[in-house]
Amino acid sequence: MTGSARGRTGASRYGGRVPLVAAAVCPHPPLLVPEVAGAAAGELDDLRAACDAALARLLAARPEQILLIGGGPRTARFNAADEGSLRGYGVDRHVRLWKVNCAGGVRLPLSLTVGAWLINRTGTELPRFAESVAADATATECAALGADLARRAERRTALLVLGDGSACRGEKAPGYDDPRARPYDEGVARALATVDADALLGLDEAASAELRVAGRAPWQVLAGAVRATGGAWRGELHHDSAPYGVAYLVATWEPA
Repeated sequence: MTGSARGRTGASRYGGRVPLVAAAVCPHPPLLVPEVAGAAAGELDDLRAACDAALARLLAARPEQILLIGGGPRTARFNAADEGSLRGYGVDRHVRLWKVNCAGGVRLPLSLTVGAWLINRTGTELPRFAESVAADATATECAALGADLARRAERRTALLVLGDGSACRGEKAPGYDDPRARPYDEGVARALATVDADALLGLDEAASAELRVAGRAPWQVLAGAVRATGGAWRGELHHDSAPYGVAYLVATWEPA
């Protein structure tokens, strides 16, 4: 499923400086990594290709650095040499965020581990950094974090935002079947396609938790960052599926 639209996020507070040049939204199921998926790797070929295409668009905006944003147990900033582990998913593999010539720790949550894997897959040598946002952060906190990230960006920055939709799309879904799940995901898909920051910031925290949505807080950080940057933005939805009862959405946002 694809589509594109334009939205306006408000007047820029930074005059002529536009620190954010693009954003991509991708899900973070560990099965995206073929070694984890094993014989089932082909089942997510379309999703993997959509993520690759979104990152190609991200890099085409000529950023000078990439900032990964994903959900985690707490809000935290990570070092460029930090890494994540896929050992809990059956593969003894560490994924480095960026630098390999300095000390780091195995600290990245799953969202940022998969995000780092996606970025590393492109072969880019751009600097990359990462921040997690607590899964229970309020919309106000998420918007404030996004605005702070935009304010801190002094170089051309692209955002890679990691987050899954609901996990309640059918009886075999991790959260079983919930009739609210499909309308919730459809609303998020529309917001991503039309750069509707208000809709993302209006996502209900309690309902999102009940539907086991991993992307609510990161999407709201994105909304806060783009709103703070200001100006007109255009969005495109590249992928929308729920193959295992979990919604996977891929989108890109760019200044119009």
